[in-house]
Formats: sequence, structure tokens, C-alpha cells
Amino acid sequence: MDEREKQAEAARKLGIGELRRHVLLCVGETCCSGEAGMAAWESLKTQIKERGMTDCYRTKVGCLRVCIGGPVAVVYPEGVWYAGITADRVPQLVEEHLVEGRPIEEWTFARNPLPNDNPST
Repeated sequence: MDEREKQAEAARKLGIGELRRHVLLCVGETCCSGEAGMAAWESLKTQIKERGMTDCYRTKVGCLRVCIGGPVAVVYPEGVWYAGITADRVPQLVEEHLVEGRPIEEWTFARNPLPNDNPST
């Protein structure tokens, strides 16, 4: 099996191609303490796993370049950018936005939805 085939197999196992949402969470120490970022990350992992949300992918990033009021998160494809996503806020984010599809306006500071113009989706 060559590298491309291995990558395709890894993507299949992760459910890539079946995902509805992707949450990127900044844990960098420019916008929040490392402890706060990692606590939010662990909470996000736990919430998504406990709910069996196999159609929602999560990625921990070192910087989303908005280094104010973190932890900062962005949820795609809606492109909703959130500030202050601390561990205690994660359950509400998961319930309201990821499960119910209702972004939390009071935590939102920007929007940049992705177009869904790919005929293969």
C-alpha cells in the first residue's frame, strides 16, 4: 500500500467525506493560557465523543490569528467564529450549535460561511 492509499484509508476510518461540521479550537498561548486552551480542548473531545457525534470533526490548532479573548474557535461550514470558548462553555456550544444547529450569537464575533458548491457533496 503506497502513501496515498494509506492516507485514503486513514481518512475513511476518520469519517472524512461524511462530516457535517468541523470545529477548530485555538489552544495557543497568545489569546489564552495554555491551561485554559487545553481544558477547553479536553472538554470538546469529551463532549463530542460522549454524544457519539461521528459526523463532527475537531482539530486543535496553535493559532487562528485572532489573538484576543480566547480560546477562539471556528465552526465550519457555517464559519461562525467564537471567542471565550472555555471548558465550561463547551457543553453549551456543543448542544446549541453542533447538535441543534443554532449558533450562539453572544459569543460570535465574526462569520465566514463556506459555500457548498461542490457537486460531490
